[in-house]
Amino acid sequence: MKRLSTKNVAFVGVFAALHVILYFMSFGLWRNWAIYLAPIEGIVLGPWAGFSAALIGSVVARAIKPIDVWMFGIVAEPLGVLAAGFLAKGRWRPVIAVYAVMLTAYFIHPFGRWLPLWTILDILLAFVLIYPVAKMSKNLFEENVKRLPISLVLVSFIGTVTDALTRVFLLIPAGFYMFFGWPPEVVYSIFVMGAVDSYIEDVLVVIVSLVVGVPLLLALRRILGLKHPLS
Repeated sequence: MKRLSTKNVAFVGVFAALHVILYFMSFGLWRNWAIYLAPIEGIVLGPWAGFSAALIGSVVARAIKPIDVWMFGIVAEPLGVLAAGFLAKGRWRPVIAVYAVMLTAYFIHPFGRWLPLWTILDILLAFVLIYPVAKMSKNLFEENVKRLPISLVLVSFIGTVTDALTRVFLLIPAGFYMFFGWPPEVVYSIFVMGAVDSYIEDVLVVIVSLVVGVPLLLALRRILGLKHPLS
């Protein structure tokens, strides 16, 4: 990661604080409201500074208000931001690598072949979109803003789905279901219900990206004079 200026470090702190605030504002569904901030974190701060802001924010939030599944968010949220940051820089290989490793581990596991395929269709779609979206990422920093909404929506979608994929990886291949003592039938029920919630959140992320994300990114680009992510 290139050296960050004092101003840029301050922005990492600001985004980390926003991450914490959104965590406490959350209600309903299975991920917290920080997922709506995650794409902007990655696009503005870049992969490494964005990852750091999300990690700090997720750790602090759960240290103040711990939950029984705290480890999922601490790992998944920073990786979602990391993916968005890489895509914003046009770097598709690291994101492809993450998906390839996690999806391979999932399908090798017996549960991966037992659980319904429809529950991870958004993950498979995101996997297919990684390369073209990385190539489109230049639209995020072009003067012509007409193509910005579609680029932001797609980066946001992949970043959010990366969060979900990480949770799937931790639950199934990494064996966290055994840590919690969940039998197969409980895993099945949690996985299916979680998939429904995840699809709803995918739609919400797209809507929030269009309504809030586009003007926010334009404002930050103007204030910071962004020509590329900060890290």
